[in-house]
Amino acid sequence: MPIVAQSTETTDWVSRFADEVIEESERRAPGKPVVVASGLSPSGPIHLGNLREVMTPHLVADEIRRRGREVRHLISWDDYDRYRKVPKGIAGVDEKAWVEHIGKPLTSVPAPKGSSYPNWAEHFKAAMIESLADLGVEFDGISQTEQYTSGVYREQILHAMKHRGDIDAILAQYRTKKAPAKKQQKPVDEAELEAAEGSGAAAEDDGSSGSAGYFPYKPYCGNCEKDFTTVTSYDDDTTELSYTCDACGFSETVRLNEFNRGKLVWKVDWPMRWAYEGVIFEPSGVDHSSPGSSFQVGGQIVGIFGGERPIGPMYAFVGISGMAKMSSSKGGVPTPADALKIMEPQLLRWLYARRRPNQSFKIAFDQEIQRLYDEWDKLDGKVADGTALPADVAAHARAVGTAAGELPRTPRPLPYRTLASVADITAGHQDQALRILSELDPENPLSDLDEARPRYDKAEAWINTHVPADQRTIVRDEPDAELLKSLDEASRQSLRLLLDGLAEHWSLDGLTHLVYGVPKVQAGFSADATPKELPPEIKTAQRTFFALLYHLLVGRDTGPRLPTLLLAVGQERVRALLGE
Repeated sequence: MPIVAQSTETTDWVSRFADEVIEESERRAPGKPVVVASGLSPSGPIHLGNLREVMTPHLVADEIRRRGREVRHLISWDDYDRYRKVPKGIAGVDEKAWVEHIGKPLTSVPAPKGSSYPNWAEHFKAAMIESLADLGVEFDGISQTEQYTSGVYREQILHAMKHRGDIDAILAQYRTKKAPAKKQQKPVDEAELEAAEGSGAAAEDDGSSGSAGYFPYKPYCGNCEKDFTTVTSYDDDTTELSYTCDACGFSETVRLNEFNRGKLVWKVDWPMRWAYEGVIFEPSGVDHSSPGSSFQVGGQIVGIFGGERPIGPMYAFVGISGMAKMSSSKGGVPTPADALKIMEPQLLRWLYARRRPNQSFKIAFDQEIQRLYDEWDKLDGKVADGTALPADVAAHARAVGTAAGELPRTPRPLPYRTLASVADITAGHQDQALRILSELDPENPLSDLDEARPRYDKAEAWINTHVPADQRTIVRDEPDAELLKSLDEASRQSLRLLLDGLAEHWSLDGLTHLVYGVPKVQAGFSADATPKELPPEIKTAQRTFFALLYHLLVGRDTGPRLPTLLLAVGQERVRALLGE
């Protein structure tokens, strides 16, 4: 695919942020690559709310690339965070057994049983990395375990310890104004959220403060690897630091200028990284916009490291149809990989691109996904014929591809609801699915199921994993003789009109015209009559007719769209089930 070099329309939120970020980057670091950033904590499944942390800067970075500018999108994997709690519902994890690892770095916790990855963090990072590749997200990944344990941040740590009084003074402004605890969406240092569970050890969210004073650094224990530690003394000249572990009783004295087994507390760590990486743009969750939050406090602390706070739009929560807002502290929340099983990357990208960061939205795993796909296909058509609004054109362009080119797409994007119905009715029989789909448009028949992929596979996965068994479609094996026998003359006539027109109208459009037309003809109107030309009772007659067909074909009041259902069942079987 060719490189997309030109900018999209400047009426959407992405372009506006790109303008601001480029201008700010030229002010702070002229001539250098623009740096945008995301932070993800692999403390459990990385869910669709966390994806907004990535998609917001990705879309801005991609717009900057489209303009021919060099840009780096950093994703900091916060894999050196403490293991705060055992997420519920994780396959291969015995909650009682994994409790013993609470307090260790995520990279020191075993992966769930059966995993091929070396530790907990790598296990949960892997699925996200694969999903980001499918979504066309280009990024530079940074492991905070590697950064800290290799001594990359040693200078910054020593600087923070030297200026601990200044940091403490900033934090003290907010300690008496603590708001009620809120669920966090942006991945944060797990120690910020709550004290160590079950150990009795106290851990403040902004560092340890006691008789020895305030310290913005927390070592991991040299014996049990946990962070239930208290710094008891520190010497600025020698950098000698002494600590004790409240979990196992171990204590030691180390030289911080050569010690790499610990990290800055979150409210200091985050602004330190802004300064170290030269971050110009990084969004934060709605929970970080209040006074005393990490983003607000970090804006003051970053000056201690000689940096400035990034441009940081607040982003709102992402929900799931039928579910409350998500929390990554629990298992079972949908991840990008879950979404990509049932929808194409273009649709998922579009959901994030079309809404401003401060607008919440929902991702559908229920019947709503069919409406979303209808909306997407309608937009696709409007873009093709030049009737879409500029902001919609921009969101569409960001959904279908990146500065590197278009994402792979389905050659024949048939309606999702049609594909879902066909997958439902055929129950995995691909030869039957191809037969039905080839009859949708007789003048341009589908010759190979691959033409409808991957959309067909996504629709089939949705049917198989998100539609309850009692809502699946099972076509009758035998005619309902009792129901057929009980029909009045009007009902018999409606079935005869349908059967007489089957052969002539055997296509999706033809059958649509036929099933809606039968009640019109019965009432003395033309099958082509529009709703404006018909009395209201025709709609009632149509609903009654449709219910009769569903009962005779699948034994229920409702089901897939009748034209699709008729094609799926096949002419011969339809005639048999309708009593011919």
